Amino acid sequence: MNAAPAAVATAVVFVWLGMVLAISFLETPLKFRAPGVDIPIGLGIGRIVFRALNRAEVALAVVTLSAIVMGRPTGSVAALTAATLVILAGQLIVIRPRLNRRTDRVLGGDNPPRSTLHLYYVALEAAKVLALAALGIGILMAG
Repeated sequence: MNAAPAAVATAVVFVWLGMVLAISFLETPLKFRAPGVDIPIGLGIGRIVFRALNRAEVALAVVTLSAIVMGRPTGSVAALTAATLVILAGQLIVIRPRLNRRTDRVLGGDNPPRSTLHLYYVALEAAKVLALAALGIGILMAG
């Protein structure tokens, strides 16, 4: 890859990776351990935090994709970029709307049955972490 786009893509990918790790794997589980935070409060906070994270992720994805396209990527960098974007799209288009509907029910006082949707989201989040790490390393090695 060309040096300037590779530098931008690398920086953005590692910022994105850090944000996902900090929010999804640190803040989110700890929030529910805080005194006075019950499920509805935690879900309300989580909805706001994840909405902001997902918006930031879309912006970071656009910058990453632009830099990578401009940098003439290797095949592996292109494949890892595509994989990362597909994972993000799956989270935002398929899973998040369903989780939001379930959250609406809980916040409305309903007690819906347990769902595996959250587990799918977490699995995709873990896959995205691996894809972002591999992408960042791949860009560094290609540059």
